Amino acid sequence: MSARSGVRTPSRARRRLAVATLAASAALAALVQPVQASGPPPPAESALQKRLDDLVRTAGGPPGAIALLRQGDRTSVYRAGVADTRTGRPPRTTDHMRIASVAKAFSGAVALRLVDRDKLDLDDTIGRLLPSLPAAWHQVTLRQLLSHTSGLPDFSTAPAFLEILQADPRHQFDSRRLLDFVADEGLLFPAGSEYAYSNSDNIAVALMAEAVTGEPYERLLEKLVYRPLDLRQTSLPQGYRLPRPYLHGYDVTPPAPPEDISEVLSASGVWASGGIVSTPKDLNAFIRAWAGGPGFLSRETRRQQRTFIPGAASEPAGPGVNAGGLAIFRYTTRCGTVYGHTGNFPGYTQLAVGTADGKRSLTFSINTQTSKSLKPELLAKVRAVQEDFVCALLRR
Repeated sequence: MSARSGVRTPSRARRRLAVATLAASAALAALVQPVQASGPPPPAESALQKRLDDLVRTAGGPPGAIALLRQGDRTSVYRAGVADTRTGRPPRTTDHMRIASVAKAFSGAVALRLVDRDKLDLDDTIGRLLPSLPAAWHQVTLRQLLSHTSGLPDFSTAPAFLEILQADPRHQFDSRRLLDFVADEGLLFPAGSEYAYSNSDNIAVALMAEAVTGEPYERLLEKLVYRPLDLRQTSLPQGYRLPRPYLHGYDVTPPAPPEDISEVLSASGVWASGGIVSTPKDLNAFIRAWAGGPGFLSRETRRQQRTFIPGAASEPAGPGVNAGGLAIFRYTTRCGTVYGHTGNFPGYTQLAVGTADGKRSLTFSINTQTSKSLKPELLAKVRAVQEDFVCALLRR
């Protein structure tokens, strides 16, 4: 169709998304203004549903949303809008979806479970385990990688990386060579001196895990995370295809109709930093264990995981006041505190959180992307609705 029709051609949209939105999701996270931990009581269930309905009716907002709350053995599911604009079907808890940077919590889980098995140490360095990486990075520790204080330059903002995506958004990268895009750069700052969210960090974490075990990262995910938690619909694909059925992801740019971009990009270009595909049901089970499930981590490793940097925000920022730990973030809301991770990827924005005792968990998924630089007004509304759901989760 012509440009005058108001509908963008797929090639134009895909190229714009591949560069602009992936770069936005990879940008270093700025410190967010804290939300005061005070306010009205948590909303009733009918009010929660209305908040979700209002979100999908927002101009430029998601075509669909699904929130899954688990309180002990009780599960509540809220959904609004559609998982697929073509068929009009609603989102389901068994729909596959890109979980974006929540995948960083999975690489953190692999690393910390290896710490508990004495295979890794939080003070292990890149120089000891990955000596082929640049000498300027050799003093960076596993702890600094997991806390985003490493200073590693972000490969996903490198001009050469973005040039490949612009030419071919479905290009299949060698995931284990992603750091080559910034191998000629030094650290952005002395390791441990600052916080800067970087996709490079979790690539290095996965490579460290492979180095000490001699096993592919994908197999470590299976052995250390998927199998123990019975995650049967979670995977780390290399290509652009999604398992069926899936929650379709959309570019929503009014007045054009939503454009399905679910399979525009190859997951190989984000790998351990953002390539995992899961379902609301599986993701909820994972975050319950990662946030505080008994037996998933030892007491000492859990203590290290929860050593937080005040003001260190996930990308995008989660509800309330954010603080960063080891592949986990603390979200202090007006109703209490939860622990987890957020993520955004073309077509998707995710929140997964749980309580410190592992008894309550929430996943909140929408099928369009938002971040501090992409639709910041929508992000503010999403964070406010997420906080209402956290309040419902914590309500006795």
